[in-house]
Amino acid sequence: MKILVIGGGNMGLTYAQSFLRSHITNKNDMMILEKSPEKAEELSKKDIGTVYATPENCLEQADLIILAVKPQDAPALFQTLQPEIEPQQVFLSIMAGVKIEAIRRALNISKIIRAMPNLPAQIGMGMTAFTSTDEVTRIELVMVQNLLNTTGKTVYVESEELIDAATAISGSGPAYVYFFMNAMMDAAKEMGFSDSEAELLVGQTFKGAVDLYEKSTASCNEWIQRVASKGGTTEAALNTWQQISLHQNIMEGAKSALFRAIELGNG
Repeated sequence: MKILVIGGGNMGLTYAQSFLRSHITNKNDMMILEKSPEKAEELSKKDIGTVYATPENCLEQADLIILAVKPQDAPALFQTLQPEIEPQQVFLSIMAGVKIEAIRRALNISKIIRAMPNLPAQIGMGMTAFTSTDEVTRIELVMVQNLLNTTGKTVYVESEELIDAATAISGSGPAYVYFFMNAMMDAAKEMGFSDSEAELLVGQTFKGAVDLYEKSTASCNEWIQRVASKGGTTEAALNTWQQISLHQNIMEGAKSALFRAIELGNG
């Protein structure tokens, strides 16, 4: 199976490296299309496949084409690709906000998979939600899921609307975590810890809490109850956050991200 990654940015490079590292494909079957001469030269030095500047010599060879460019670059890209496309090719788009129907109309294709990965895919710890058109066969869908699994975990959703929801939760989610971590680090420094000590305290606390959650069957609320003893320090913090409706505010923030994802998708 020959794979063409269009766009050699962070996610395009992540996919190419992950696919090769997992031995699902090899350098001979990996192609990257990158319009920037400087970036193309950098990619060539990484020895992760053949790098092309234009689609004429690579697009027709590909069984799977991954669209990994910025959404605002999509219209110009579509015009460039359209004359070279074959009907049996499968397209995987990770362009945020670009709907399947928009891709179908612009490229006159039917086999389309739309996915929303997130930043931890760069270290094989990503979360990707994906969906597809009916024309994508089960074998093709499994093939693509196996590729996506090399960057972390995946979930298939029947409705494309849930891709926007995944954008708001797992796509934007790492920033929410870093926001909370940053606030805790600032609190630690106010309490007298150095920068490095604050980073260690907060970073290891988050990592340990997540690992503990994943290795048990207890819910978040159950873990909260185990940590927060009656009249204790944890309860004092939780009471403060309840008074300012932090839980509800976090939910409202995620909903704002969802509404923005829908707006972007509608142009």
